[in-house]
Amino acid sequence: MEEKLTADDLRELFLFEKLDDDQLAWLAHHGQVETRSAGATVHDEGEPATCFFVLLEGTVALSRNIGGERVEMNRTDHVGSYFGATQVYLAADVAANQKYMASVESVTDTKMFQLPAEEFGPVVREWFPMAVHLLEGLYFGMQNTQRAVNQRERLLALGSLSAGLTHELNNPAAAAVRATAALRERVAGMRHKLAMLANGTVDQRTLTALVKLQENAVERVAKAPKLGPMEASDREDEVGDWLEGHGIQGGWDLAPTLVAGGLDVEWLAEAVDLCPQATTEAAVRWIAYTVETETLMNEIEDATTRVSTLVGAAKQYSQMDRAPFQVVDIHELLDSTLVMLGAKFGAGVDLVKDYDRALPPLPAYAAELNQVWTNLIDNAIAAMDGTGTLTVRTFREDTCLVVEIGDTGTGIPPDIKDRIFEPFFTTKAVGQGTGLGLDISWRIVVKKHHGDIRVESVPGDTRFQVVLPLTVPEEA
Repeated sequence: MEEKLTADDLRELFLFEKLDDDQLAWLAHHGQVETRSAGATVHDEGEPATCFFVLLEGTVALSRNIGGERVEMNRTDHVGSYFGATQVYLAADVAANQKYMASVESVTDTKMFQLPAEEFGPVVREWFPMAVHLLEGLYFGMQNTQRAVNQRERLLALGSLSAGLTHELNNPAAAAVRATAALRERVAGMRHKLAMLANGTVDQRTLTALVKLQENAVERVAKAPKLGPMEASDREDEVGDWLEGHGIQGGWDLAPTLVAGGLDVEWLAEAVDLCPQATTEAAVRWIAYTVETETLMNEIEDATTRVSTLVGAAKQYSQMDRAPFQVVDIHELLDSTLVMLGAKFGAGVDLVKDYDRALPPLPAYAAELNQVWTNLIDNAIAAMDGTGTLTVRTFREDTCLVVEIGDTGTGIPPDIKDRIFEPFFTTKAVGQGTGLGLDISWRIVVKKHHGDIRVESVPGDTRFQVVLPLTVPEEA
């Protein structure tokens, strides 16, 4: 026979002490006493919230599932403590879809008063209509506020990334425009020199040799070594002296172009020997135009390649035209985020990548993980205040993949370390942060991917470790 509590028994509990006799009688009739032995589970996180519990005797522990492990969040032996379907006051259609937010386990033998949520909910709304309106307003108001602020946080991040991407795109685009304008002038000059070489003063055999020299010059440009400032200056002086000795006007202006293209005095001497004395200057300038046009075309190629790379990184970052859930290479996600945030690094921040390329592909919501990397990397750069080293590391830990974002900034003070994942908590100045970046990251990693975020911090060494299971999340 099931055990029941009397109205007098219920009046002894702080939760029910202000109720009238009829209300207590209703609770006594509809509720019953449940017992659990030590180590038994009362209810599991994620199950439908069907019962409301009040502790009568013993000790219970509340835990959450983090990274596939059950982590204890609280423990109590306080008589009258309540748990389970604590949001029964919500409208019936909303309350019916509620789930237990945590798991509860009996640490010792326990005795609890249990009420069915589907019966308790309607009477709570009937007995306390004003309180229910206030609680519903608070519940839905907080949900709407957090949703709006989350959207604002994403828009702020998008605006910052867009500004950075625009800056990154502007540099190669402007370089391509400048190089194209210069190339147009050099091609026009090259046509002029070609007309001078072909006006009859140069025989066909010599002209053929010059064309071969031109081709050879193009090959040397492609293989031209990178010279240091001192070495380049010495070679320019040598070539300038040679040009001046051969009566070529403005030779000092041509020398840097020829040296940058990998041409030296020996090569020039060989070229001049193929030409009549009267055409030496025209031949040298023709070759100089060849070198410069080839260099400008290389600049245009580099600039357009950079633009293409940035567009590709933006597409990878946004996961445009891709399914929300997919199997991805974690390093591609990290690299695309680093490219998008490139404008924030500045000259004083060094980037170190320590990737474990043997890691298997990760089943994940790629676009949302990119938001996690954005928040963590952006915070790390801000913590270093323009100077330091950002380290992005990946490695495997049992059945999980770990991404570590480290910085050499000031660190997180111990007194606020436990609060950094709280919604709206921020140490940034007013207007510089909403306090939701880490909260959003935590929910993406823990709630959606069933992973974990760990933090280790001392001055000069702060590390955020994102732990992601290599298995497919259930809801995916």
